[in-house]
Amino acid sequence: MVTRRQSLRGLFALLVLLATGVLVVGYVDAQRTSDAVTGDPAVEQAFRSGNTSPVVGERDDVTVVGTDSNAFVSDDNDAPRAMAELAAFAPDGSIYYYENRHTRYWDVDPVKGTKNTVEFVYADHLDRESCNGDGPCTENGVVRVNLTTGNRTTVYSRITPGKHSTRWHDVDRIDEHRLLVADISQDRVYVVNTTTDLVTWEWDAQSDFDVESGGPYPEDWTHLNDVEYVEVDGEAAVMADLRNQDQVVFISFEDGLMEDWTLGADGNHSTLYEQHNPDFIPEEEGGPAILVADSENGRVVEYQREDGKWKRSWTWSDARMTWPRDADRLPNGNTLITDSHGDRVFEVNPEGEVVWTASIGFPYEAERLGTGDESAGGPSAASADLANHTATAGGGSGGGSLLPQSLRNAIAYVFPRWVETPHAIAAVLVGLVVPAWVVLEYHWASFSLGLRLPVTFRRDS
Repeated sequence: MVTRRQSLRGLFALLVLLATGVLVVGYVDAQRTSDAVTGDPAVEQAFRSGNTSPVVGERDDVTVVGTDSNAFVSDDNDAPRAMAELAAFAPDGSIYYYENRHTRYWDVDPVKGTKNTVEFVYADHLDRESCNGDGPCTENGVVRVNLTTGNRTTVYSRITPGKHSTRWHDVDRIDEHRLLVADISQDRVYVVNTTTDLVTWEWDAQSDFDVESGGPYPEDWTHLNDVEYVEVDGEAAVMADLRNQDQVVFISFEDGLMEDWTLGADGNHSTLYEQHNPDFIPEEEGGPAILVADSENGRVVEYQREDGKWKRSWTWSDARMTWPRDADRLPNGNTLITDSHGDRVFEVNPEGEVVWTASIGFPYEAERLGTGDESAGGPSAASADLANHTATAGGGSGGGSLLPQSLRNAIAYVFPRWVETPHAIAAVLVGLVVPAWVVLEYHWASFSLGLRLPVTFRRDS
């Protein structure tokens, strides 16, 4: 019996030692590299140092990137994936504009009629005092900034309770006075007149979807993360992304949900799996088509509208791609892709080859100025005869992992960048072995614990 106990103790000690070693080595290495992004960290180093020399390849126009953050408990962290940033690269590849004043940066859109002015969606986590004692809460808003001069104006903002799944991800401009808002907090889309502050139209997902669908209700039911003002059959409409229902839907301003136009179905992960930022390609550019970052499937896909149905017309992925969250079709047929967990924004040509890359921590969305808003000025994959490209087995940062894609994404989102699959396994191992060891040692112990009340009770005669 003693021999068996000693063997088990030796095994537990070995497992804890090995797992702890894996975690310590990963942590020490992360401190040396300052939690560097995957690939060349030159871009992040330029952000910190103010370096004005080119750090990415040349392009014809300015490229703007808004980044997310995986800081949860504390927002005070200067690691690349914990500090949200808005950055722009000049045509020569140098840093054209940079700021990090907000908790999160999301959608970035060019302002029509300007050269280097954009509107971006931000979220700021507020403390309890700023939330009237009911915190935490989040300020969501839209800012217009001239990237050349730095002049900025807050266009619109609102406070939402909490800070998880209440942060707006997208707002689309309709005209000079009206914005189309993806209200992730209330699972709705609405139009607001920023001159009068009046909401003039809204669509609530509960009017057409059962709360048993999608994610947990009401905490994170639809995760409505994108809206776009589009034209369908000659009429203005809204395209909205219901991430947790695995669907892109179209909504008529007059008649509500256009069921025949819905792309995807709840749980049908072969079509879409918790996707982000679908872009509508209009008929005049070879559409109707939808270009979408199919996030949990680790790919970018496009669906063409044919005979009243959606048919997949293009797929792109590689071994490094882990969690894409944006893709824009450019007028020359290239596609600008944002791969959040791949820590990169990159461009592929019609042949499917990567022709430009910027390694940047946890990007959410990218926009190439001068090419139109998102994919509105680019051709559909079918009309441009774009070549499919899929990952080869084994290689790259994601190749060969035994963990499901969704679990790898969860690990990458919640934990620091240096925590990869081996570190996560090591952490789980320590979490299981140590409690089991403690329980066994208690059962093996030669002493016993007892409790005797120091007070006795006696009834008087």
